Amino acid sequence: MGKFIIAHMYPDLMNLYGDRGNLICLKKRMEWYGQECDIKNINLHDKLDFSQIDMIFMGGGSDREQGLVYHDLLNKSNQLMDEINKGLPTLFICGAYQLLGSYYKSHDGKIMDGLGFFKFYSVGKKGRLIGNILIETEIQGQISTVVGFENHGGRTYFDDQNLQGLGTVIKGYGNNGEDKTEGIRFNNLIGTYLHGPLLPKNPVLADFFIHAMTDRKGIKLGQVLDDSVENTAHEQVKKKIISG
Repeated sequence: MGKFIIAHMYPDLMNLYGDRGNLICLKKRMEWYGQECDIKNINLHDKLDFSQIDMIFMGGGSDREQGLVYHDLLNKSNQLMDEINKGLPTLFICGAYQLLGSYYKSHDGKIMDGLGFFKFYSVGKKGRLIGNILIETEIQGQISTVVGFENHGGRTYFDDQNLQGLGTVIKGYGNNGEDKTEGIRFNNLIGTYLHGPLLPKNPVLADFFIHAMTDRKGIKLGQVLDDSVENTAHEQVKKKIISG
């Protein structure tokens, strides 16, 4: 048995649309795999050594909360990006995803700097992109569908065309409602607009993070979970989106 720590970044500020459910999913699946998993809440001004944790999770938040988080993360950004480059599993959703880019420009022209980890930017426009979304992606060498719910006013655009999206939009809006991209993927990092929460409806994506964590510790999971219930729920949501 291994012991794993997932850092929940700013749970009091960045937790819109039930995103915390992703942590409940990961913890429970880790336990089903016979592993021990603790969730460590990280708040403003808390010290954190990213090399001592196994995964980072941050949910969505409003513009005000994003500003507070940006200033706090700025002091930790160098070590955080170093660990991301080394393969630290990371899931950033919506507003947290936007923070990874160069900047966010609101619809009234105000600019909020991002951490600049990746060459993309986000622009707030009138009218929100809302609804169920279905994308196609490659996870662990297999083409898979991912379902979720999106609700964002910001549109994200890649400046670097070598950046890899999480997937291709089949139905919904994705990063900007224009180019059919959704999210970003780099090493074991995923940034996405998909709420819901995301992972309970997409066990293949939950296991992507679990295998990334266990592989980094040299632990091999010998068992396969029975995901029949989860996969049935996934297929029902998928059919609803396609027919909607």
